[in-house]
Amino acid sequence: MLTPEQVAETRKANLGLFFELSNKAVDNVGKLAALNAHTMRSTLEDMFGLAQKSLSIKEAQEWLALQDSMASLTAERMQTYWREVFDLMSATQADFARVGKAQCETYGRQMKSVVEDVTRGAPAGSQATMTALDSAIAAATTLYETLRSTGQQAVEATRSNLEIASAAAKNARRAVDPALQAAKR
Repeated sequence: MLTPEQVAETRKANLGLFFELSNKAVDNVGKLAALNAHTMRSTLEDMFGLAQKSLSIKEAQEWLALQDSMASLTAERMQTYWREVFDLMSATQADFARVGKAQCETYGRQMKSVVEDVTRGAPAGSQATMTALDSAIAAATTLYETLRSTGQQAVEATRSNLEIASAAAKNARRAVDPALQAAKR
């Protein structure tokens, strides 16, 4: 069984983990706010540039080319923004998962210790119950690892899809830019 000192130590460690995770969350919210401010600033600059260019347009063809160029630039910027948001969220999730894994391992060790202590003091004939309890703990640990692994695979699949979408947006922009240059001539 856990002694009062062990319980106090566990509480202290949990409080430390809580503040560590809180600080990481606040840091990432700050990074997200900075990203949003940068994105807003870039968008305003792009709109100002678009407005200035549109004032010098004399033909409809130039206007359409300018609109196409702006649409592809906007799509590319959106892809970049969401990829950066995803990276921030992934980093936060990874930090929380790391702490969760460490806590799960710690609790698993503590539960095994408790089961071993109880088994030593258990009456004769209770071995099957203790074995079942130990098996349940092992099954819960395996389930946690499976869920963690599946979550990591989903994160990697999402990252891959974002990279593919970003590449497609860049290719679209490259295809539109020559059309814009031709319309200007």
